[in-house]
This record gives sequence, structure tokens and C-alpha cells, in this order.
Amino acid sequence: MIKNILSGIRGYLGAFGLVSKLKLWKYFVIPIVISILTAAVIGFIAYGLSDSIGQYLARIWIWDWGKETFTAITSFLGAIFVLVIGLILYKHIILALSAPFMSAVSEKIETHINGSLRSNHRETTFQEQLWRGIRINVRNLGKELLITIPILLLKFIPLVNVFSTILLFLVQAYYAGFGNMDYTLERHLNYKESINFVGKNKGVSIGNGIVFMLCLLIPVLGIIIVLPLSVTAASVKTVALLNKQDERAIL
Repeated sequence: MIKNILSGIRGYLGAFGLVSKLKLWKYFVIPIVISILTAAVIGFIAYGLSDSIGQYLARIWIWDWGKETFTAITSFLGAIFVLVIGLILYKHIILALSAPFMSAVSEKIETHINGSLRSNHRETTFQEQLWRGIRINVRNLGKELLITIPILLLKFIPLVNVFSTILLFLVQAYYAGFGNMDYTLERHLNYKESINFVGKNKGVSIGNGIVFMLCLLIPVLGIIIVLPLSVTAASVKTVALLNKQDERAIL
């Protein structure tokens, strides 16, 4: 698993250079605009909700002593809750709405690596790519929320909350990498096959997603560079995995 995670991270090496070499920047203009607008809307909503959630949770403490301390703690936890849910929503919204544009990027990269598209690739329309992106990311959003909410509850337990933070980050990374890999997979595998494929290559998905999530920690610049970097890296690694799968099938 660790070897595959490192492989997913190494996919970022030379990503910017490849984007420039293949003249792919034009495909990222609309997705970057979507990314900025989505981040602004979610950030505005999150700012307004964090204090409200903290005050609501503070009602659990019915005693006067320690009321201020408990309120401060719940306000902090409320801010974390809103931030995490906001990041999850942001991630899946941009991954879904960017699908038609990122599929074109992935196709260019596959052609560059293999010399041509694989013989079993499917021709899909803008609408089909968008629907595929929405379907995959709605599915992943539901699964991620089911996993994330119990993990967030662990943050109320001292010491355990340290490990829950790491686990939470890895879960977010996995689903980010999943979405990036599917831009390539949608041409070659159906919905269920893609889910199984990523499931067998969790490490690569997590590795790709780790850098994706770290990019978002960079103020402003992060939401601009995250798609060009992560989609290019995921496309390179996914094409390599598909080629290896074909080689095994021949043998």
C-alpha cells in the first residue's frame, strides 16, 4: 500500500511541464473559474455557519461552571466540522462539473504516452462525460460522508482525535484521487468496472489525493493549481496502470 501511495505522489513529478508541453492550459480555464466560485460560495457559507453550530452544541453543557471553556471548544469543533464538510462538497462539485474538460486533458495525455488511444476506448459526448462525473461524485460524496461523520465524532475523545485527523485526511485523499483517476477510466471502463479498478489501486488514488488535499491548504493559489497538477498526475498513473493490466491479460 505504501509503495502504491508513493507511486501516486510521484505522478506529480513533471506534471506542470507536461501540461505546458502538450499545451493543455486552455482546458483548465473554465474548471479553474468553477473552482474559485465554488470555493468562494462554500467559504462564505462556512464562515456564517461555524459560530452557529458551536453555539448550538454549547447548549449540551447545562452547568454555569466551565460554560465559557466548553463554548470555546464547541465553537472550534463546529468550525472544523463545517470546514471538513465544506472541503468534501467543494471537492466533489469541482470534480463532477470539470469532468468534460478533464476528460479531454486525460485523452491528450494518454495519446502522448501511448502514441494513440487504447483500442477499446469509448467515444463519449460532453453530456455523457458530465453525467458520468456527476454520477461518480454523488456516489463518492455519499460514501465519504458516511465514513467522515463517525470519524468527526472521534474528535471529542482525547488522544484518539489525533489519529482521527490522519484517518480523515486519508479518506478525503482517496476520494479526491478516485475522481481524478476516473477522467481516464470513463473512456475504457463502465461505472462498476471503474469502481472496482480504483478499489484495487487504492494506494495510487490516495497518493494522488494527498497532494490534491495539500494543494488546497495553499491560500488562493491552491484552488488554481490543484486541477492542472492532480488531473495530469492521475492521468499519467492511470494510463500506466491500464497498460500494465493489458500486459497481464496478454500473458
